[in-house]
Amino acid sequence: VRWKPDLEVFTDIAIPFEFFESTLHRQAVVNPGISFVLRFEDRKEPGKFSEHRYLYENGIADYIVELATDTARTEPVLWHMETSGRDRDDKDEYRLKADFSFCVSPTVNVIEYYHNSSFLEYGGSPDRAVRQAFTYALDRYMKSNGKYTKNEAKITFGDIADCLVLVINSFSTMTSYENQTKKSITNSFIYEAMADFLRRNLEIYFTENPTEAEIFANQVLVNKRSRESAESARINI
Repeated sequence: VRWKPDLEVFTDIAIPFEFFESTLHRQAVVNPGISFVLRFEDRKEPGKFSEHRYLYENGIADYIVELATDTARTEPVLWHMETSGRDRDDKDEYRLKADFSFCVSPTVNVIEYYHNSSFLEYGGSPDRAVRQAFTYALDRYMKSNGKYTKNEAKITFGDIADCLVLVINSFSTMTSYENQTKKSITNSFIYEAMADFLRRNLEIYFTENPTEAEIFANQVLVNKRSRESAESARINI
C-alpha cells in the first residue's frame, strides 16, 4: 500500500520522522516475532536509503528487559490470560486475551498499555485494573507480613508506580473507546477480568517468590516514606 496525505484535507503534511519511529517501534512490541522496517531517503543524498528495523522476538517480555536495562531488582514475569464475558447482561459476549509483564526497579518507572495493537496513552480499563489490583495485593501482603509500623498509613498506587516497570498488551473482539482519539478504553468487563486476574496472580507470585516479594514491598515502602517525609518537610517550611 502506498499513500500520501491529501492536501485538500490536511493543511500540514510534514509528519515528523519520530512519529514513524515510535509507531513502528510500538507495533513491533505488541506483535512478537514480526519485523517492521522503516526505510527512509537521505535528504542530502537523494536516491540513497537507510533502514531501521524493529523486532521483538518475545514481544513485551523483551521490551520490559529493554526498559529496565540493568536496574531491575526482580526478574521480569510474563503472564497470559484468555477469557470471555460481557460489559452488561444486555450486551453481547466477547473474547479477551492479554499478556502482562513487569519487574521492579528503584530508578526506572514505566507503565504502558496496548489494546488491539494500539497504544493507550491514558489506559482506561487496564489502568484502573492495575491500580486496584497492585494496591490491594501489596497492601494485603504488607499487613500479613508486619511491614507497616504502628498507625502507619497504607501505601498508595503512586508509591508502587514509582518502582514499577509494567506493560500490558491486550486484544478483545469488542472494544469501547472513551472518545475518537482512542487513547483510552472503557469496557467494564475488561477492567473486572484484568483486576481479578492480577489480584490472584500477584497473591500467588508473592507466595511462591518470597525474595522478590520482599524486594518489591521494601522498595514501595521506601517510596512511600520518602514521599511522606517530603510532604512533611514542605508543610513545615
